[in-house]
Amino acid sequence: MKLKLALSMTTALALAASAVSAAEVEVLHWWTSGGEAAALNVLKEDLESKGVTWKDMPVAGGSGVEAMTVLRARVTSGNPPTAVQMLGFDIKDWAAEGFLGDLGDVAEAEGWSEVVPPALQEFSKFDGKWIAAPVNVHSTNWMWINKAALDAAGGKAPETWEELIAVLDAMKANGIIPLAHGGQAWQDGTVFDSVVLGLGDDFYKAAIIDQDPDALSGEKMVEAFKRMEVLRGYFDENFSGRDWNLASAMVINGEAGMQAMGDWAKGEFVKAKQVPGEDFVCIRFPGTQGSVLFNSDQFAMFDVSEEQVAAQKMMASAVMNPDFQVAFNLVKGSVPARTDIPDTEFDACGKKGMADLAEAAANGTLQGSMAHGHGASSNIKSAIFDVVTAHLNGEYGAEEAAEELAAAVEAAK
Repeated sequence: MKLKLALSMTTALALAASAVSAAEVEVLHWWTSGGEAAALNVLKEDLESKGVTWKDMPVAGGSGVEAMTVLRARVTSGNPPTAVQMLGFDIKDWAAEGFLGDLGDVAEAEGWSEVVPPALQEFSKFDGKWIAAPVNVHSTNWMWINKAALDAAGGKAPETWEELIAVLDAMKANGIIPLAHGGQAWQDGTVFDSVVLGLGDDFYKAAIIDQDPDALSGEKMVEAFKRMEVLRGYFDENFSGRDWNLASAMVINGEAGMQAMGDWAKGEFVKAKQVPGEDFVCIRFPGTQGSVLFNSDQFAMFDVSEEQVAAQKMMASAVMNPDFQVAFNLVKGSVPARTDIPDTEFDACGKKGMADLAEAAANGTLQGSMAHGHGASSNIKSAIFDVVTAHLNGEYGAEEAAEELAAAVEAAK
């Protein structure tokens, strides 16, 4: 597919950028796994073909916490990068501090407001001004299953909590690790997100989005923590500290049966030349069908010196180009941030992701992921992470964890 953009801002910016000596964008990001790096390279090569040099600034760490620490030091020293990969509330926080630039002329010329879903624009704009370019829409309530392991466990993908436990038990009996997991706070939080959503959209909204004290400490939250305890029993003993992509590799090579992880995991399967339906199966976390927890990677554009602005805006335009949105998301595992792109080139999991997103948006069951910065502020997220990880490591029982959760969230407000 080749979607053609009109000769709008892109051409003008290309000319402007070519007039700048050694036009360059310095990009801070945390896309360091194989699939992520391959996806980012699509953008890098596109810009370099237009004469814009890419200066890479990778910071390992899948949640972006480490990247934000590095960024704070750069900004404090008066030397911000050109663009920074950011999620949700982090974008709003930096914008509120006055550090982000204005992409309004590019956005208006290319009609971003007409093609970017309103839920994403909540994080792409600040005070009505475009300050970030969304690269994709991820959804986090997925499970990735080794097809051979599923077949050996009965062949039916689980749709309910009870069916999930039955499949995990069968995989355990077959001598493989049932559930690949990395014991890092954000990964614990990702699983917790899906477990809470599995107890109902209304419950997720009340507990996570609205932070209702009764929902946070009540019987359903106790049940959520009990379910986390059950899942913990299917991890291998070496899960602590494992990077997410290594957990994905365990599923890919058949060492483990499945992984609960956002759709960036699909990028690892794609890089390994695996095919959905043949080598692996993608499903919504059992009990969350019809609902989508989302996050969106965006490139927030910092307020940089005048000579850097042309290249910066050219990068923003390249990010929003339909051709790039397709090429990038095919590799990354996510779906485009634009609603005007057909699913023609996407595989079965990509088509499902796009259809699920549209259905959830229409039905009011599209909600921001807490674990990935779109469901709660960073302070609230950190408070939840602390309790979830402590509970998963045996510091609290389910009832105590629910009480601690309510107290921690209240203290973080």
